[in-house]
Amino acid sequence: MTTGTELFRNARDFLLEHREDYATAYEGFAWPRPERFNWALDWFDVIADGNDRTALHIVEEDGSEVQLSFAEMAERSARVAGWLRARGVRAEDRILVMLGNQAELWETALAAMKLRAVVIPATPLLGPADLRDRVERGRVRHVLVRAEDTGKFDEVPGRYTRISVGGVREGWQSYEDAYTASAEFTPDGSTASDDPLMLYFTSGTTARPKLVEHTHTSYPIGHLATMYWIGLKPGDVHLNISSPGWAKHAWSNLFAPWNAEATVFLHNYTRFDAVRLMAEMDRAGVTTFCAPPTVWRMLIQADLSALRTPPREAVAAGEPLNPEVIERVREAWGVTIRDGFGQTETAVQVSNSPGQPLKTGSMGRPSPGFRVELLDPVSGAPGAEEGEIALDLSARPVGVMTGYHGDADRTAEAMAGGYYRTGDIGSRDADGYITYVGRADDVFKASDYKISPFELESALLEHDAVAEAAVVPAPDELRLAVPKAYVVLAEGWEPGPDTAKVLFEHSREVLAPYKRVRRLEFAPLPKTVSGKIRRIELREATAVGSDAEYREEDFR
Repeated sequence: MTTGTELFRNARDFLLEHREDYATAYEGFAWPRPERFNWALDWFDVIADGNDRTALHIVEEDGSEVQLSFAEMAERSARVAGWLRARGVRAEDRILVMLGNQAELWETALAAMKLRAVVIPATPLLGPADLRDRVERGRVRHVLVRAEDTGKFDEVPGRYTRISVGGVREGWQSYEDAYTASAEFTPDGSTASDDPLMLYFTSGTTARPKLVEHTHTSYPIGHLATMYWIGLKPGDVHLNISSPGWAKHAWSNLFAPWNAEATVFLHNYTRFDAVRLMAEMDRAGVTTFCAPPTVWRMLIQADLSALRTPPREAVAAGEPLNPEVIERVREAWGVTIRDGFGQTETAVQVSNSPGQPLKTGSMGRPSPGFRVELLDPVSGAPGAEEGEIALDLSARPVGVMTGYHGDADRTAEAMAGGYYRTGDIGSRDADGYITYVGRADDVFKASDYKISPFELESALLEHDAVAEAAVVPAPDELRLAVPKAYVVLAEGWEPGPDTAKVLFEHSREVLAPYKRVRRLEFAPLPKTVSGKIRRIELREATAVGSDAEYREEDFR
C-alpha cells in the first residue's frame, strides 16, 4: 500500500521535475489525497532523519544568529510535543501561538502537528481586544506567547494554559523547560487527512475577521502549488518577508520551503534597512526571495546594485505589484519579479511560475491542481472574459479551506454553485493569462465608467514622488463619483500644492480622461496589522470630506 509520505513525495517530485514546464506540470499534476497524513511526522521527520543541512537560519538586528539543522528541528519539536502533552495539550485542542520570527515558532508548529492540536496563529501586534475575540471565538484552551506579551492576557478572560517564551511570570509556565523533556515521541494516534490543523483569523480589511479552517492536507499538501510558483528546489535558501500570525508566513516560511527541502532564512529588524537586508542576503546566499509590494517599493528606493548575488527567483504576493517596480528590479538584478495570487483560504491559485512567458500586468495562469473560472457578474455563469475569480470545486483542489469555522451561512455563500468565490475580479486573455482588476468591493463607477483602483495606483507609482498610493471613490455631483488618491510621498518630496500639481499633471499624461485622478490628499495609509490597506477607512474619510484635499480643477 502506498503511504502518505510516498504519495506526497511523488507529487512533489513531479512538480520539481517540471518546474519550468508549465504545460506539462498543469496537465499532468494530480493532488495526492492520502487518507491519513501528518506533515510533521510523515514528511518533515522523514526528510530530517540524519539530515545536518540547515533548516532554519535566523539573523537578528544585533548580528546574533541561530542556525538549526533539519535533524535538530525534528528533535526539538519532539521534545516540545511531549512537554506540551504533559501540560494537557490534546488532539484538536486549540493553541493560540503569538510569537515573532524565532525558532520556538517553528518548533511549536511542528510539535502541535505531531499532537494533532489546532494552531491559531496570532501576530504579536495584537492587543487585548483582538485577543479576547480570538480566545472566545477560537475556543482557545492554551496560549503560547512571548514573555513581553503576557501582560496583554491580563485583560483576556478564560481558563486556558498559559505558556511563556523567553521569560516567566507568576501564573505562566516556562517554554524553555520543554528542552529537558524526552526526545522520544510517540503519537497518540494516526492523523486523518481532514483533521483540523489551523484556524486563521483573516485581516479584516472591510469587516470583522473571518475564521478560516485548514486541515492536515489543505495547507501542507496545498502548498506544493506555492512551492512550484516560487520555483523552490532542494538546497535553496529562501527568504520570505512576512509577519508571523498571517497566512503568507505559513505559505512561504513553513510549508513551501520545507516541502522543497530548502532552508528558511529570516532577518529580523525593527526598522527596514534595504542596504542591511541586501548584505544579509549576500552573506546567507539567498537563492529565492519573496516580499510584499510594500517591501519591494522600499527596496527600489535604495541602490539595488548593493546586492552582489541576486536571487535566482523573486516573487511578490499580498497585493498586485506595480509594473515600474518590476522593471527597476529587472534592470538592477536581471531577475523578473513574478506575481502570484492566493488568499488565506487557499494556496496560490494563479501565478507566474518559472519558465512561463510573462505578460506585463498579468498575475499569470492557474496553478497546477487549480481549475480557475471567471464568473459573469450578472448571471454567475463561468467563462466570462472579466468576472469574479473562482475555483471549480467539482474536482476540489486540496489547497482550499474546509470553510469559515462556526459560520455555515458564510461558508455556503463562498462555496455557492460548486465554486469557491474569491471576491476578487479578474480578466482573462486568449492565452489564459489572468489580470487582477480589484476586489469586488473596491471597483467603482465614475461617469458610468468602471474604475479599477489598482490601475490608477499603478499609474501614480510610476512617478518618483510616490512611495505608496490608494485610490477610492469620492462623491461628485456631476459624475456620481470621481477617483481620489491618498498618497504617501517618497523621500525628498514635500506635501503641498506644488507636488499635488505635479501629480495631477502626471495623471493627465498617463491615464485616459475618464480614469484620471481628480482629487488628491497626502496622508498615511491605514493598514491592518498584516499590512493590507484598509480601504473602508479611506472610503469613510472621503465621504466625510477633508480640508487637506486638493482638486484637479484648482490647478488648471
